[in-house]
Amino acid sequence: MQLNDLKPGEGSTRARKRVGRGIGCGLGKTAGRGHKGQKSRTGGFHKVGFEGGQMPLQRRLPKRGFVSTTKGDVAQVRLGELAKVSAETVDLLALKQAGIVPAKASGAKVFLSGGIERAVKLQGVLVSKGARAAVEAAGGSIVE
Repeated sequence: MQLNDLKPGEGSTRARKRVGRGIGCGLGKTAGRGHKGQKSRTGGFHKVGFEGGQMPLQRRLPKRGFVSTTKGDVAQVRLGELAKVSAETVDLLALKQAGIVPAKASGAKVFLSGGIERAVKLQGVLVSKGARAAVEAAGGSIVE
């Protein structure tokens, strides 16, 4: 079998309707568009959701919910990435200088992924429960 031999299955497709080709085809004269009116003419259409001047459904229903503009501002930091920070006290500024956190981040949260060998002092960053235990086990501390 070749790609150029592929055809639809027998009886699965129909020939398209040729409208406006005389009285004999049953779709002559108005070509299935009915008589008069905007929809019978070429280029005659309404915008999506138009209900003939009645207040459309999408405007009748109340607006619900919102999209937070600050959702992505708290950056996530793996525990193993703290080894890249040379400072003893790890805060948001130190994380930004080390290139772990993007410059636009307004906060950071350290979560348990990887390990930490040296004692670090975390200050002004959020810490998950597992990461807190790992930092304290390594001899570090967390200042809220």
